[in-house]
Amino acid sequence: MKISNILSLSLCCFFFLISCKNDTQPKAVTKAPQQEKTMLFPPEPTKNGIHYGWLKNANVYQLNTRQYSQEGNFTGVLQHLKRLRNMGIDIISLTPIFPISQTNKQGTLGNPYAVSDFKAVNPALGTKRDFKILVDSIHSLRMKVLLDFPVASTGRDCKWLSDHADWFSPREYGNDSDIVALNYKNKDLNSEMMSCMEYWVDQFKIDGYTMHEAGKVPNDFWAQASSQLLSKKQNVLLISDAETSDHVNNNYFHASYNAGFYQLSNAIAKGNKRAKDIEAWYAKNQKQYKNGWPINYTSNYDKNTTEGSVFDNLGDASKCMAALAMTFDGMPLIYGGQEEPLRKGLKPNEKDPIPFNSYKYEDFYTRMLQVKHINTALWNGRYGVAPTILHADNQIFAFEKNNKGNEVFCLFNLSDKAAEYEMHKDYMQWESVAAARRFDVVKGQKINLAPWSFRVVTNR
Repeated sequence: MKISNILSLSLCCFFFLISCKNDTQPKAVTKAPQQEKTMLFPPEPTKNGIHYGWLKNANVYQLNTRQYSQEGNFTGVLQHLKRLRNMGIDIISLTPIFPISQTNKQGTLGNPYAVSDFKAVNPALGTKRDFKILVDSIHSLRMKVLLDFPVASTGRDCKWLSDHADWFSPREYGNDSDIVALNYKNKDLNSEMMSCMEYWVDQFKIDGYTMHEAGKVPNDFWAQASSQLLSKKQNVLLISDAETSDHVNNNYFHASYNAGFYQLSNAIAKGNKRAKDIEAWYAKNQKQYKNGWPINYTSNYDKNTTEGSVFDNLGDASKCMAALAMTFDGMPLIYGGQEEPLRKGLKPNEKDPIPFNSYKYEDFYTRMLQVKHINTALWNGRYGVAPTILHADNQIFAFEKNNKGNEVFCLFNLSDKAAEYEMHKDYMQWESVAAARRFDVVKGQKINLAPWSFRVVTNR
């Protein structure tokens, strides 16, 4: 996805390297061209003092409330908020909080995407007052709150189904499904759905939405929705879970889920693709996407519940791919529990709390996310810079970013065999965060990389 003009900022830089694994000789530099992009909101304060620049270096954390604590409710999340803020999280995206339809209910708890009422909360999670306390607590730590909104369907208990049958396309999922597809050809439905979205912004001051199955909803609705929501809250954040270029190119959404990155990283980890395939994939993406930026992830709610944990899918490559997701091009999303790390796929419709205990990967994520805050080369969208790919072969993938002196060099061995990389230039007095030592290398020096290891270094 394309990254545009650099926001001119003068910041002091940190030094950071994160440890791991890599191979051979650098080839000719290929640099992605940069183009001007329009945004849904400007990067500077408006005359009334509202600031729109908070997205520039933001990191997202997707949180499944009912699986996040033993309590499985809004109150159970509160104890984690300060820890998440210290880890470098700026945006908490909550999976659906709405009441769950009981007709054709899946499992013991039901499917959270089978919504029966878009203006109520699931009583198993708490009350509206409990939710307001959670939102206010997140805001008090200078973080933002998004709701995952299942916009393409409702549960079978939704009162709309009996009151407005023409709002639905009931044949799409079949009679045994717990959800029914909505028919956006009906303009009354459009108006009611907009009212539901505005409700949470107005009444609870949430900061935006991740729109679930956004690709199943026509673009004329998104044109209306983005305009109306921005009129309610000028710095509202809109994320599409669909990898559809129209959503960002037409300024309906600020960002969209990067399914292509997820699929490619999994294919590389399984040996079906190679490091060099990233270069061709990225070039294609750059041509397709003109605005916004991608949300990069190695796991999320859908992937964890349907495909298993990152260890099931990426194996020994899990930390290496996480580092790539947090540095390459886009806004990183961490799924709740990855910092533990979460080594299983959670049961989606049963009580199956995350076994928080060791927080073994928390330091890794903290270092990676905090350097994103400090180094402008890693910032999102128009605020940062596109990567310059230095080398891509069967094993090694290397790139750098330079935003007016804020520099990052990233070196990955994306294979299960040891590799070697010959440095393309000097890096003197750069620092390794994970190893707590300086990174001093000269042009021509060879770096040995273990399987699935990496180096992420920044200048001070």
